[in-house]
Amino acid sequence: MEEQQKNEEPVRQESVWRNLFSSIWGLAKVFIISALVILPIRAYVAQPFFVRGESMVPNFHDGEYLVIDELSYNTGIRSPKRGDVVVFRYPKDPSQFYIKRIIGLPGERVVISGDKIVVVNKEYPKGLQLNEGQYLPITDITTGNVDSVLGKDEYFVLGDNREHSSDSRYWGAVPRNLIVGRAWLRLFPINEASAFTTPHYGGIVPPQATVSSQP
Repeated sequence: MEEQQKNEEPVRQESVWRNLFSSIWGLAKVFIISALVILPIRAYVAQPFFVRGESMVPNFHDGEYLVIDELSYNTGIRSPKRGDVVVFRYPKDPSQFYIKRIIGLPGERVVISGDKIVVVNKEYPKGLQLNEGQYLPITDITTGNVDSVLGKDEYFVLGDNREHSSDSRYWGAVPRNLIVGRAWLRLFPINEASAFTTPHYGGIVPPQATVSSQP
């Protein structure tokens, strides 16, 4: 009997090691598969983003948890549009990420003067005065004296909190290759969970307020 127990001991130890290895390998497979699925999704489809600062108040607040849609822009399903809220790498320091709203599109001229924003393009050669009442309080003021012509891959962006935002009024346009994606979902705080839509801008600037031709 004693000899039989000695012979069985290595068998039991081998079984323990086999089960342990099987468990470790099972966990490793879960991590590997998760990485293979999650990393491409984060790189090309969508990724989380925490809002930092007050530059997008009243529509986005510090600490909010957003999901950024990268797929639409990366695949060409959807190009960046006026009114999209986008996350991008700061042109002056690409290691930093900013969140702002697109106001001017490639090839357009953006004029800010007297608290008015006028966009000049082929569709509106005399200018389109933006009505931002859909997302900004009427008391908000867009300060600055700007006359900017955008290149073929450049976007003019502004923070919704116009009095407290570092944006294209101060450091210029954002190149397309620095735009990561558009704000798609707000997941936190829970009571503010929502999906974002792009506002529609309409109406031509009154004749007396049309911008002058550039020299």
